[in-house]
Amino acid sequence: MAVALIATESQLGRSGNDRTITRPSLLKELMARGVRMTSQRRLLVGIMQDSPSHLDAAKLLAIARQRDPRVDRATVYRTIALLKGRGLIDELDLMHLEGEKHYYEAKTSQDHCHMACFGCGAIIEYASPAFEHLKKEMAKQGDFQIRVVRLEVGGYCKTCAQRGGRQ
Repeated sequence: MAVALIATESQLGRSGNDRTITRPSLLKELMARGVRMTSQRRLLVGIMQDSPSHLDAAKLLAIARQRDPRVDRATVYRTIALLKGRGLIDELDLMHLEGEKHYYEAKTSQDHCHMACFGCGAIIEYASPAFEHLKKEMAKQGDFQIRVVRLEVGGYCKTCAQRGGRQ
């Protein structure tokens, strides 16, 4: 199972401001926007909100069916589309882990990178002032208004690198 670990620059031993990544309440956002919340939609949104890992549609369905066997695949995909359409979740490829699978996470308070471990499947979310600086530099040099940023890095976490001798 992929685990989302949020790492800031200071936690990785570098200097920098606190770059804590936060996620707003999906349920509150939907209710504030007047979206009808069925019991199954509420269940799916709650699972996505509370998940410690990045979920794909199949995993979301499996977890939901453990709690309510009546949840079907179409409801999962409609709920994902609803959340994506309202800009409340991000869709991630994370190709380094399992090919063409798409994962979903609640939108965050700031852009961040994903570091995917080939060994254990952990996903480490990384936020940094250097990343923010790079985005500003890119926008300025390219005379470009950045709206979406995706950066994925594949490799081995410290534990897997020590276990497998990879560096």
